[in-house]
Amino acid sequence: MRALLEADWPAPPGVVAATTTVATPAGALPRDIRYLEQVHGATVTTAAALRAAPGPLQADAITGVQPGDVCAVRTADCLPVLLCAVDGSEIAAAHAGWRGLAAGVLENTVAAMQATELLAWIGPAISQPNFEVGDEVRDAFVAVDAGAGQHFLPNARGRWQADLVALARQRLGAVGINAVFGGKWCTYGDPARFYSYRRDPGCGRLVSFILLK
Repeated sequence: MRALLEADWPAPPGVVAATTTVATPAGALPRDIRYLEQVHGATVTTAAALRAAPGPLQADAITGVQPGDVCAVRTADCLPVLLCAVDGSEIAAAHAGWRGLAAGVLENTVAAMQATELLAWIGPAISQPNFEVGDEVRDAFVAVDAGAGQHFLPNARGRWQADLVALARQRLGAVGINAVFGGKWCTYGDPARFYSYRRDPGCGRLVSFILLK
């Protein structure tokens, strides 16, 4: 088993991106990595602000522009979304559970970046067959975009199976990002490699990070 799941996208030289697995030793992470206090919201901060802060900043996305900057989020079913400028000038990481995704965390992250040509990579997250939600979740997305309804399938229990990856792709496409990669790993369905809160509430967290060399 590989300790890191490396992002499979055409990122420019100097951009390194990956997600940990259950087998990843602490020493495999970037030395200067720092973490956000994630609250399932849509606030975006910067790597510079996080470095200067005495402790974690409350945010669910982070951008970076300086060599040595590391942007990271922790997940265990929610979407980790990494972004970079095509020219390698800028990076970002977003934690997008359904609440943050519906609240616009991806749109806010893109708006906080200066680059206009961006790539996105979606790391391991819970897949549609394993993510059952109620009407309130579907309503939160459909209220913003009626087209989001196609990413919810009704199940036999009168609830919905939500496709977070498709919803993220739809949101990214709406702000002009169509070069979206990844999104093919299910945290819930692969206990040998990934943590899943829905499968095991006492589990650890995966770390998805992107750095500028």
